[in-house]
Amino acid sequence: MFTKVQKWGNSQGIRLPKKLLEKTQIKVGEEVDISVKDGKIIVEATNNIRGKYSIAELAQNMPKDYKVSEEDWGLPVGKEVF
Repeated sequence: MFTKVQKWGNSQGIRLPKKLLEKTQIKVGEEVDISVKDGKIIVEATNNIRGKYSIAELAQNMPKDYKVSEEDWGLPVGKEVF
């Protein structure tokens, strides 16, 4: 698969075909990690939530004795459906 490096404002960029993104499970707007190895540019999905956290990191920080409980948010004040 071939593409061109193009000028975008003061930067350069490449367009990634939709099929390529589907194969790598990278979505538009998702954060990626870019590195160089042996003269090759490597683009990898980070699987982070909104570019900040990964599910594994969040789960690691949960207390070991955490118990799921229901929260009382009070009475409806708008068009909430309970």
